[in-house]
Amino acid sequence: MAVAGAIIGAAIGGWLNDRVGRRTAILIADFLFFIGAVVMASAPNPALLIVGRVFVGLGVGMASMTAPLYISEASPAKIRGALVSTNGFLITGGQFLSYLINLAFTKAPGTWRWMLGVAGIPALLQFVLMLLLPESPRWLFRKGREEEAKTILRRIYSADEVEAEIQALKESVETEIREIGSSNKISIIELFKTKTVRRGLVAGVGLQVFQQFVGINTVMYYSPTIVQLAGIASNQTALLLSLVTAGLNTLGSIVSIYFIDRTGRKKLLIISLCGVIISLGLLSAVFHETTSHSPLVSPIETSHFTNYTCPDYSSARNSAAWDCMKCLKSSSPDCGFCASKADKLLPGACLISNDTTKDTCHVEHRLWYTRGCPSKYGWLALTGLALYIIFFSPGMGTVPWIVNSEIYPLRYRGVCGGIAATANWISNLIVAQSFLSLTQAIGTSWTFLIFGLISVVALIFVLIYVPETKGLPIEEVEKMLELRALHFKFWEKRPKTLEKSQAL
Repeated sequence: MAVAGAIIGAAIGGWLNDRVGRRTAILIADFLFFIGAVVMASAPNPALLIVGRVFVGLGVGMASMTAPLYISEASPAKIRGALVSTNGFLITGGQFLSYLINLAFTKAPGTWRWMLGVAGIPALLQFVLMLLLPESPRWLFRKGREEEAKTILRRIYSADEVEAEIQALKESVETEIREIGSSNKISIIELFKTKTVRRGLVAGVGLQVFQQFVGINTVMYYSPTIVQLAGIASNQTALLLSLVTAGLNTLGSIVSIYFIDRTGRKKLLIISLCGVIISLGLLSAVFHETTSHSPLVSPIETSHFTNYTCPDYSSARNSAAWDCMKCLKSSSPDCGFCASKADKLLPGACLISNDTTKDTCHVEHRLWYTRGCPSKYGWLALTGLALYIIFFSPGMGTVPWIVNSEIYPLRYRGVCGGIAATANWISNLIVAQSFLSLTQAIGTSWTFLIFGLISVVALIFVLIYVPETKGLPIEEVEKMLELRALHFKFWEKRPKTLEKSQAL
C-alpha cells in the first residue's frame, strides 16, 4: 500500500512542483509523511494502519522526485551530480539506520508502534529546516520572479560565474516563451511533440524502469529470503546478513558521490550494469546448483519424527526420489526439511512445517529449512548478492535520479520528473509483487537469469539512448538534446566535431 501511495504521490508531485514550487512540494510531502507516521503508530485496527501507510506512500512518492530536482536546480554544475548522489546516500543510509532502530525496538513494549511512529521525527525535522531554505531559483525565474531568483543564484555561484548563469537562464526562458508562449498548461501531446522533451523522457523514464527491472528492490525487500534460499537456515543470521546488504548499499552511494562528477553519468551506468549482469549470472548459477543437488529425503530420518511426517511425502508413489527441494514445494500442508544431525548435506527428514515441528527439529540440534535447502555453495550466493549491491548502488542506484533531475527543459521539469518517478514506483510494485510468484513458478535460478537478461537490454539502452550530462549547466543540457542524434553504432567513436557541437 505504501508503494501504491508512492505511485499516486509521484504522479501528483510532478504537477504540484510546477504549480507551487519545489520547496512547497517538499513541505507538503513532509506533512503527509508525518501524518501517516502518527496514524500508523496510533492505529486501533488494520484499516487505519493501511490508511496511514498510504499517507506515508504519498509523501515518499512526492519527495522521491522533488528532492533530486530541488537539489539539482540549486547546485553549481561542477558538483551537481555529487550533491544529488548525496541525496541517494542519505536515503540508503536512512534504510540502514532504520534496520538498527527497528532492532533496538524489538524488545520495547508496543514494538511495531514505535517502529512506525518514529518515522515522523525526520519528517518533522525536515519540515522545520525546509522553512529556512529558499525556493529553487530556476522555478522562480520561470514564474517571472527574477529578482528573487538572482539573489539566490548570487548565494550559490561565485561572482565570476553568476552573471553567465543568470544570462543562460534568461535566454532559456525567453526562447521557451517565444516558441510555445507563457501558458502554464502542459498537454501530453505537447510533451511528445517537443523533440528535446521526447528525447529526455525516453532516457529518463527508461532509466527509472530499468532501475527496478534489474531487480534491486527484490534484493532489498527479500534479502533475508534470498539468504535462506541459499541454504542458510537461521532467521537471525538471514536478518543480520540483510543488514550487511543495506550497509553495502549505503557504501555504494558514497562511491557514487566521489565518481559521478569525475567519471560521468553514462560511464558509471555502463560499469554498474556490467557488474550487475555478472552478479546475476553468478546468483543464477549458484541457485541452479543448490536446487539440482539438494539432499535426499531419508525414510529412516523421517520416520524418526512420529506424527510429523509430511502428508504429500507419505502418500507419494516415488518417495524414494524425493529430495529437499521436492519436500519444500509441498503445499497441502506446507512442509519443511529437517537436516541430518551428522551433516546437513546428508539425507534428512521431510516434515510438516509448523512451530512445533521446527522446535522438535532444533531440540535435536538439527537445522530446519523452509525456503531453501542445505548447500555447500551458500557462501557463493552471498558473494553474488554482495557484488550485485556493490555494482548496482553507485551507478543504477543513483544515476537515474540524477539524470532525471537535469535532463528536461525548465518548463517541463516537474511534469517529466513526475512521469519518470511514477514509472519507477509502478515498476517497483510490479517487480516486488511478482518476485516470489516467479520463484515458485520457474525457480529462483531462472528468476535471476531473467533479471540478468533485462540488465543486458538495459546496458544496450544506456549505450544508445542516454546522453552524458557531466559538467554541463542545466540550460546547456537542453541544447545538447536538441542537437543529439541517437548513437545506434555505440561501438564507434564519434567525430570530435560532432562531440563539440553537442557540448555547445
